[in-house]
Amino acid sequence: MNTLVYKGKTAVDYAKEACDTMIKKFKAEDLPPKGRFHYHQGVLLSGMEKIYDLCKEEKYYEYIKAYVDSYFNQDGSINLHDIGMLDDLQPGVLLFKLFARTGEERYKNALTRIVNIIKEFPTNEEGGFWHKHNCQHQMWLDGLYMAGPICAQYAATFGSEEFFDLTAFQALLMEKKTRDPVTGLWYHAWDCSKQKAWANKETGLSKEFWGRSIAWVPVAILEELDHFPKEHKDREEMIRLTTDLLKAVCKYQDKASGLWYQVVDKGGREGNWLESSCTCLFVAAICKAVREGYLDKVYLENAELGYKGIINRLKYDENGVIIDNICIGTGVGDYKHYCDRPTSENDLHGVGAYLIMASEVAKTL
Repeated sequence: MNTLVYKGKTAVDYAKEACDTMIKKFKAEDLPPKGRFHYHQGVLLSGMEKIYDLCKEEKYYEYIKAYVDSYFNQDGSINLHDIGMLDDLQPGVLLFKLFARTGEERYKNALTRIVNIIKEFPTNEEGGFWHKHNCQHQMWLDGLYMAGPICAQYAATFGSEEFFDLTAFQALLMEKKTRDPVTGLWYHAWDCSKQKAWANKETGLSKEFWGRSIAWVPVAILEELDHFPKEHKDREEMIRLTTDLLKAVCKYQDKASGLWYQVVDKGGREGNWLESSCTCLFVAAICKAVREGYLDKVYLENAELGYKGIINRLKYDENGVIIDNICIGTGVGDYKHYCDRPTSENDLHGVGAYLIMASEVAKTL
Protein backbone atom coordinates (compact mmCIF):
# COMPACT_ATOMS: atom_id res chain seq x y z
CA MET A 1 0.00 0.00 0.00
CA ASN A 2 1.35 3.42 -0.94
CA THR A 3 1.36 6.33 1.49
CA LEU A 4 0.54 9.59 -0.27
CA VAL A 5 -0.14 12.12 2.48
CA TYR A 6 -2.13 15.22 1.57
CA LYS A 7 -3.11 17.84 4.12
CA GLY A 8 -1.82 15.60 6.86
CA LYS A 9 -3.84 12.49 6.06
CA THR A 10 -3.59 9.37 3.91
CA ALA A 11 -6.33 8.22 1.57
CA VAL A 12 -7.34 5.55 4.08
CA ASP A 13 -7.62 8.20 6.80
CA TYR A 14 -9.98 10.20 4.60
CA ALA A 15 -11.95 7.08 3.68
CA LYS A 16 -12.41 6.00 7.29
CA GLU A 17 -13.80 9.45 8.09
CA ALA A 18 -16.44 8.98 5.40
CA CYS A 19 -17.27 5.42 6.50
CA ASP A 20 -17.67 6.53 10.10
CA THR A 21 -19.82 9.50 9.08
CA MET A 22 -22.26 7.23 7.23
CA ILE A 23 -22.33 4.62 10.01
CA LYS A 24 -23.12 7.36 12.52
CA LYS A 25 -25.94 8.66 10.32
CA PHE A 26 -27.62 5.38 9.34
CA LYS A 27 -28.17 1.98 10.85
CA ALA A 28 -27.18 -0.52 8.17
CA GLU A 29 -30.75 -1.71 7.62
CA ASP A 30 -31.95 1.90 7.28
CA LEU A 31 -29.65 2.93 4.44
CA PRO A 32 -31.80 4.73 1.86
CA PRO A 33 -33.82 3.85 -0.07
CA LYS A 34 -34.85 1.85 3.01
CA GLY A 35 -36.42 -1.49 2.24
CA ARG A 36 -34.95 -1.65 -1.24
CA PHE A 37 -31.93 -3.70 -2.34
CA HIS A 38 -30.45 -1.00 -4.54
CA TYR A 39 -27.22 0.18 -6.08
CA HIS A 40 -27.03 3.32 -3.92
CA GLN A 41 -26.37 1.10 -0.92
CA GLY A 42 -24.40 -1.33 -3.06
CA VAL A 43 -21.92 1.30 -4.26
CA LEU A 44 -21.47 2.74 -0.78
CA LEU A 45 -20.86 -0.67 0.75
CA SER A 46 -18.66 -1.84 -2.13
CA GLY A 47 -16.46 1.15 -1.35
CA MET A 48 -16.57 0.37 2.36
CA GLU A 49 -15.60 -3.23 1.62
CA LYS A 50 -12.52 -2.00 -0.25
CA ILE A 51 -11.55 0.14 2.73
CA TYR A 52 -12.12 -2.81 5.06
CA ASP A 53 -9.72 -4.84 2.92
CA LEU A 54 -7.06 -2.19 3.56
CA CYS A 55 -7.58 -1.39 7.25
CA LYS A 56 -9.23 -4.61 8.54
CA GLU A 57 -11.47 -2.77 10.99
CA GLU A 58 -14.21 -5.30 11.72
CA LYS A 59 -16.91 -2.70 12.26
CA TYR A 60 -16.96 -2.12 8.50
CA TYR A 61 -17.42 -5.81 7.70
CA GLU A 62 -20.14 -6.10 10.34
CA TYR A 63 -21.97 -3.08 8.92
CA ILE A 64 -21.95 -4.56 5.42
CA LYS A 65 -23.13 -7.91 6.72
CA ALA A 66 -25.93 -6.29 8.73
CA TYR A 67 -27.19 -4.53 5.60
CA VAL A 68 -27.18 -7.67 3.48
CA ASP A 69 -28.72 -9.86 6.17
CA SER A 70 -31.59 -7.41 6.63
CA TYR A 71 -32.77 -8.46 3.15
CA PHE A 72 -32.79 -12.19 3.78
CA ASN A 73 -36.07 -13.97 4.40
CA GLN A 74 -36.36 -16.77 6.94
CA ASP A 75 -36.10 -19.38 4.19
CA GLY A 76 -32.73 -17.94 3.15
CA SER A 77 -33.96 -16.26 -0.03
CA ILE A 78 -33.08 -12.62 -0.56
CA ASN A 79 -35.76 -9.97 -0.91
CA LEU A 80 -35.18 -8.14 -4.18
CA HIS A 81 -37.32 -5.02 -4.54
CA ASP A 82 -37.51 -4.92 -8.31
CA ILE A 83 -36.03 -7.50 -10.63
CA GLY A 84 -37.07 -5.28 -13.52
CA MET A 85 -34.05 -3.03 -13.27
CA LEU A 86 -30.34 -3.75 -13.26
CA ASP A 87 -29.85 -1.11 -10.54
CA ASP A 88 -31.51 -3.40 -8.00
CA LEU A 89 -29.16 -6.31 -8.65
CA GLN A 90 -25.80 -4.57 -8.18
CA PRO A 91 -25.56 -5.03 -4.37
CA GLY A 92 -25.24 -8.77 -4.98
CA VAL A 93 -21.48 -8.22 -5.28
CA LEU A 94 -21.42 -7.86 -1.50
CA LEU A 95 -22.37 -11.52 -1.10
CA PHE A 96 -19.06 -12.95 -2.33
CA LYS A 97 -17.03 -11.90 0.68
CA LEU A 98 -19.81 -13.01 3.04
CA PHE A 99 -19.92 -16.44 1.42
CA ALA A 100 -16.13 -16.79 1.44
CA ARG A 101 -15.90 -15.85 5.10
CA THR A 102 -18.93 -17.70 6.51
CA GLY A 103 -19.38 -20.57 4.05
CA GLU A 104 -23.14 -20.13 4.39
CA GLU A 105 -24.93 -21.57 1.35
CA ARG A 106 -27.64 -18.90 1.51
CA TYR A 107 -25.18 -16.36 0.14
CA LYS A 108 -24.24 -18.62 -2.77
CA ASN A 109 -27.89 -19.37 -3.46
CA ALA A 110 -28.72 -15.67 -3.54
CA LEU A 111 -25.82 -15.00 -5.92
CA THR A 112 -27.04 -17.74 -8.23
CA ARG A 113 -30.51 -16.29 -8.24
CA ILE A 114 -29.21 -12.81 -9.08
CA VAL A 115 -26.94 -13.84 -11.94
CA ASN A 116 -29.67 -16.01 -13.42
CA ILE A 117 -31.97 -12.98 -13.41
CA ILE A 118 -29.26 -11.08 -15.27
CA LYS A 119 -28.78 -13.97 -17.70
CA GLU A 120 -32.50 -13.91 -18.57
CA PHE A 121 -32.85 -10.13 -18.54
CA PRO A 122 -34.65 -8.70 -21.62
CA THR A 123 -32.41 -7.68 -24.49
CA ASN A 124 -32.78 -5.58 -27.60
CA GLU A 125 -32.48 -7.08 -31.06
CA GLU A 126 -28.66 -6.88 -30.93
CA GLY A 127 -28.47 -8.67 -27.60
CA GLY A 128 -27.88 -5.69 -25.32
CA PHE A 129 -29.58 -5.66 -21.94
CA TRP A 130 -32.41 -3.21 -21.49
CA HIS A 131 -31.55 -0.87 -18.65
CA LYS A 132 -34.97 -1.46 -17.08
CA HIS A 133 -38.16 -3.24 -18.02
CA ASN A 134 -39.73 0.16 -18.67
CA CYS A 135 -36.72 1.27 -20.75
CA GLN A 136 -37.32 -1.16 -23.54
CA HIS A 137 -34.53 -1.52 -26.14
CA GLN A 138 -32.34 1.04 -24.30
CA MET A 139 -28.78 0.43 -23.13
CA TRP A 140 -27.38 2.91 -20.58
CA LEU A 141 -23.70 3.02 -19.71
CA ASP A 142 -24.59 2.69 -16.01
CA GLY A 143 -25.85 -0.83 -16.66
CA LEU A 144 -22.33 -2.15 -17.25
CA TYR A 145 -21.50 -1.48 -13.61
CA MET A 146 -24.81 -2.82 -12.31
CA ALA A 147 -24.60 -6.23 -13.99
CA GLY A 148 -21.03 -6.81 -15.14
CA PRO A 149 -18.79 -7.19 -12.07
CA ILE A 150 -21.12 -9.59 -10.28
CA CYS A 151 -21.26 -11.84 -13.35
CA ALA A 152 -17.49 -11.90 -13.82
CA GLN A 153 -16.84 -12.67 -10.16
CA TYR A 154 -19.53 -15.36 -10.18
CA ALA A 155 -17.89 -16.95 -13.22
CA ALA A 156 -14.50 -17.01 -11.49
CA THR A 157 -15.83 -18.13 -8.11
CA PHE A 158 -18.14 -20.91 -9.23
CA GLY A 159 -16.71 -21.94 -12.60
CA SER A 160 -19.64 -20.67 -14.69
CA GLU A 161 -17.56 -19.45 -17.61
CA GLU A 162 -20.56 -18.45 -19.72
CA PHE A 163 -20.79 -15.32 -17.57
CA PHE A 164 -17.37 -14.16 -18.78
CA ASP A 165 -18.68 -14.22 -22.33
CA LEU A 166 -21.90 -12.47 -21.33
CA THR A 167 -20.00 -9.70 -19.56
CA ALA A 168 -17.56 -9.10 -22.40
CA PHE A 169 -20.32 -9.11 -25.02
CA GLN A 170 -22.27 -6.37 -23.22
CA ALA A 171 -19.21 -4.15 -22.80
CA LEU A 172 -18.02 -4.50 -26.38
CA LEU A 173 -21.51 -3.91 -27.75
CA MET A 174 -21.84 -0.79 -25.63
CA GLU A 175 -18.58 0.57 -26.98
CA LYS A 176 -19.59 -0.21 -30.54
CA LYS A 177 -22.89 1.62 -30.16
CA THR A 178 -22.05 4.60 -27.92
CA ARG A 179 -18.42 5.58 -28.56
CA ASP A 180 -17.96 8.87 -30.39
CA PRO A 181 -15.11 8.54 -32.90
CA VAL A 182 -14.19 12.22 -32.63
CA THR A 183 -13.82 12.66 -28.85
CA GLY A 184 -13.43 9.01 -27.84
CA LEU A 185 -16.11 9.58 -25.19
CA TRP A 186 -19.23 7.42 -24.84
CA TYR A 187 -22.75 8.81 -25.02
CA HIS A 188 -24.94 8.15 -21.98
CA ALA A 189 -27.41 5.87 -23.73
CA TRP A 190 -28.46 4.17 -26.94
CA ASP A 191 -31.99 3.33 -28.00
CA CYS A 192 -31.94 0.42 -30.42
CA SER A 193 -35.50 1.25 -31.52
CA LYS A 194 -34.65 4.94 -32.10
CA GLN A 195 -38.05 5.86 -30.70
CA LYS A 196 -37.26 7.82 -27.51
CA ALA A 197 -37.48 11.60 -27.64
CA TRP A 198 -33.82 11.88 -26.67
CA ALA A 199 -32.62 9.41 -29.33
CA ASN A 200 -31.03 10.49 -32.56
CA LYS A 201 -33.35 9.23 -35.28
CA GLU A 202 -30.47 7.80 -37.31
CA THR A 203 -28.17 6.39 -34.63
CA GLY A 204 -30.43 6.00 -31.58
CA LEU A 205 -27.82 7.81 -29.47
CA SER A 206 -28.48 10.28 -26.69
CA LYS A 207 -27.15 13.79 -27.03
CA GLU A 208 -24.54 14.23 -24.29
CA PHE A 209 -21.54 12.74 -22.50
CA TRP A 210 -22.68 12.56 -18.87
CA GLY A 211 -19.77 12.26 -16.46
CA ARG A 212 -20.88 9.61 -13.99
CA SER A 213 -22.33 7.33 -16.65
CA ILE A 214 -19.01 7.32 -18.49
CA ALA A 215 -17.09 6.83 -15.24
CA TRP A 216 -18.96 3.63 -14.36
CA VAL A 217 -17.56 1.99 -17.48
CA PRO A 218 -13.83 1.74 -16.68
CA VAL A 219 -14.55 1.09 -12.99
CA ALA A 220 -16.79 -1.82 -13.96
CA ILE A 221 -14.51 -3.33 -16.56
CA LEU A 222 -11.42 -3.10 -14.36
CA GLU A 223 -13.32 -5.00 -11.67
CA GLU A 224 -14.31 -7.61 -14.25
CA LEU A 225 -10.73 -7.96 -15.42
CA ASP A 226 -9.73 -8.90 -11.87
CA HIS A 227 -11.59 -12.15 -12.51
CA PHE A 228 -11.19 -12.74 -16.26
CA PRO A 229 -8.94 -15.62 -17.31
CA LYS A 230 -5.72 -14.41 -18.89
CA GLU A 231 -6.50 -16.47 -21.97
CA HIS A 232 -10.08 -15.25 -22.49
CA LYS A 233 -10.63 -14.27 -26.13
CA ASP A 234 -11.99 -10.81 -25.25
CA ARG A 235 -9.62 -9.85 -22.45
CA GLU A 236 -7.28 -7.73 -24.56
CA GLU A 237 -10.20 -5.92 -26.17
CA MET A 238 -11.62 -5.17 -22.72
CA ILE A 239 -8.28 -3.68 -21.70
CA ARG A 240 -8.06 -1.68 -24.92
CA LEU A 241 -11.52 -0.14 -24.66
CA THR A 242 -10.84 0.80 -21.03
CA THR A 243 -7.54 2.52 -21.73
CA ASP A 244 -8.91 4.22 -24.86
CA LEU A 245 -11.76 5.67 -22.82
CA LEU A 246 -9.54 6.82 -19.96
CA LYS A 247 -7.13 8.53 -22.35
CA ALA A 248 -10.07 10.35 -23.92
CA VAL A 249 -11.48 11.34 -20.52
CA CYS A 250 -8.16 12.79 -19.34
CA LYS A 251 -8.23 15.35 -22.14
CA TYR A 252 -11.28 16.96 -20.53
CA GLN A 253 -10.05 17.29 -16.95
CA ASP A 254 -10.24 20.83 -15.60
CA LYS A 255 -6.62 21.56 -14.78
CA ALA A 256 -7.38 24.43 -12.38
CA SER A 257 -9.51 22.32 -10.03
CA GLY A 258 -8.49 18.78 -10.99
CA LEU A 259 -12.16 17.87 -11.42
CA TRP A 260 -14.36 16.82 -14.30
CA TYR A 261 -17.54 18.49 -15.48
CA GLN A 262 -21.07 17.12 -15.25
CA VAL A 263 -21.20 17.21 -19.07
CA VAL A 264 -17.66 16.11 -19.73
CA ASP A 265 -16.82 17.81 -23.01
CA LYS A 266 -18.48 21.17 -22.37
CA GLY A 267 -16.38 22.60 -19.55
CA GLY A 268 -16.88 26.34 -19.22
CA ARG A 269 -20.21 26.40 -21.04
CA GLU A 270 -22.98 28.24 -19.22
CA GLY A 271 -24.79 26.02 -16.72
CA ASN A 272 -22.19 23.27 -16.57
CA TRP A 273 -20.50 22.50 -13.25
CA LEU A 274 -17.75 20.43 -11.69
CA GLU A 275 -19.15 17.14 -10.34
CA SER A 276 -17.63 15.11 -7.51
CA SER A 277 -18.75 11.52 -8.09
CA CYS A 278 -17.55 11.23 -11.68
CA THR A 279 -14.22 12.75 -10.64
CA CYS A 280 -13.83 10.15 -7.89
CA LEU A 281 -14.58 7.29 -10.26
CA PHE A 282 -12.26 8.59 -12.97
CA VAL A 283 -9.43 8.91 -10.44
CA ALA A 284 -10.10 5.38 -9.18
CA ALA A 285 -10.06 3.91 -12.67
CA ILE A 286 -6.89 5.73 -13.71
CA CYS A 287 -5.07 4.56 -10.58
CA LYS A 288 -6.12 0.97 -11.05
CA ALA A 289 -5.42 0.87 -14.79
CA VAL A 290 -1.89 2.17 -14.19
CA ARG A 291 -1.28 -0.19 -11.27
CA GLU A 292 -2.39 -3.19 -13.35
CA GLY A 293 -0.04 -2.18 -16.15
CA TYR A 294 -2.78 -1.33 -18.64
CA LEU A 295 -2.22 2.45 -18.75
CA ASP A 296 0.99 4.49 -18.90
CA LYS A 297 2.22 5.91 -15.58
CA VAL A 298 2.10 9.46 -16.95
CA TYR A 299 -1.66 9.41 -16.28
CA LEU A 300 -1.05 9.27 -12.55
CA GLU A 301 -0.58 13.03 -12.81
CA ASN A 302 -4.27 13.27 -13.75
CA ALA A 303 -5.22 10.95 -10.91
CA GLU A 304 -3.29 12.87 -8.26
CA LEU A 305 -4.67 16.18 -9.49
CA GLY A 306 -8.22 14.82 -9.34
CA TYR A 307 -7.74 13.28 -5.91
CA LYS A 308 -6.39 16.50 -4.44
CA GLY A 309 -9.21 18.42 -6.09
CA ILE A 310 -11.76 16.27 -4.28
CA ILE A 311 -9.95 16.56 -0.94
CA ASN A 312 -9.84 20.34 -1.39
CA ARG A 313 -13.65 20.30 -1.64
CA LEU A 314 -14.27 18.47 1.62
CA LYS A 315 -16.15 20.16 4.44
CA TYR A 316 -16.66 19.09 8.03
CA ASP A 317 -19.34 19.58 10.66
CA GLU A 318 -20.24 18.02 13.99
CA ASN A 319 -21.45 14.88 12.21
CA GLY A 320 -18.28 14.25 10.24
CA VAL A 321 -17.08 14.81 6.70
CA ILE A 322 -19.23 16.30 3.91
CA ILE A 323 -18.74 15.39 0.26
CA ASP A 324 -20.76 17.80 -1.87
CA ASN A 325 -21.61 18.58 -5.48
CA ILE A 326 -22.81 15.03 -6.12
CA CYS A 327 -25.31 14.78 -8.94
CA ILE A 328 -28.41 12.90 -7.83
CA GLY A 329 -29.61 10.07 -10.08
CA THR A 330 -30.74 11.11 -13.51
CA GLY A 331 -32.42 9.85 -16.63
CA VAL A 332 -31.33 10.56 -20.18
CA GLY A 333 -31.76 14.03 -21.62
CA ASP A 334 -30.27 17.09 -23.28
CA TYR A 335 -27.57 19.46 -22.05
CA LYS A 336 -29.97 21.48 -19.91
CA HIS A 337 -31.35 18.30 -18.34
CA TYR A 338 -27.94 17.31 -16.96
CA CYS A 339 -26.95 20.82 -15.92
CA ASP A 340 -30.23 21.34 -14.06
CA ARG A 341 -29.96 18.15 -12.01
CA PRO A 342 -29.92 18.88 -8.28
CA THR A 343 -26.83 18.15 -6.21
CA SER A 344 -26.62 16.50 -2.83
CA GLU A 345 -24.24 16.10 0.08
CA ASN A 346 -23.11 12.62 1.16
CA ASP A 347 -25.41 10.93 -1.33
CA LEU A 348 -24.77 7.20 -0.91
CA HIS A 349 -23.41 6.51 -4.36
CA GLY A 350 -21.37 9.70 -4.19
CA VAL A 351 -19.74 8.60 -0.94
CA GLY A 352 -19.32 5.14 -2.44
CA ALA A 353 -17.47 6.64 -5.41
CA TYR A 354 -15.30 8.57 -2.94
CA LEU A 355 -14.42 5.37 -1.04
CA ILE A 356 -13.63 3.51 -4.26
CA MET A 357 -11.32 6.36 -5.21
CA ALA A 358 -9.63 6.39 -1.80
CA SER A 359 -8.97 2.66 -1.95
CA GLU A 360 -7.30 2.91 -5.36
CA VAL A 361 -5.29 5.98 -4.41
CA ALA A 362 -4.08 4.18 -1.27
CA LYS A 363 -2.82 1.29 -3.37
CA THR A 364 -1.31 3.35 -6.17
CA LEU A 365 -0.18 6.89 -5.35
